Amino acid sequence: MFLHLGGDVIIPMKDVIAILNVRAQHSPITQEFLEIARGEKTVHMVAERGKEKSFILTRKQVFVSPISCSTLKKRAETIIF
Repeated sequence: MFLHLGGDVIIPMKDVIAILNVRAQHSPITQEFLEIARGEKTVHMVAERGKEKSFILTRKQVFVSPISCSTLKKRAETIIF
């Protein structure tokens, strides 16, 4: 199963570790994590500046999406046959 993050970005659900609200970036621990990820060049911007709504943590990258956490959760729970 796959998860559409916006734009042309689709990732395997098995790689998703967490989906966080963009407001989580105000936490000191999250800020430090994102600074390290940016330094390692593992942050992939799907959203335009100012339109970020969620962070998706995967095994290899951090995606910044314009889609809300609740919408991504609904997409992740939807089973398509």
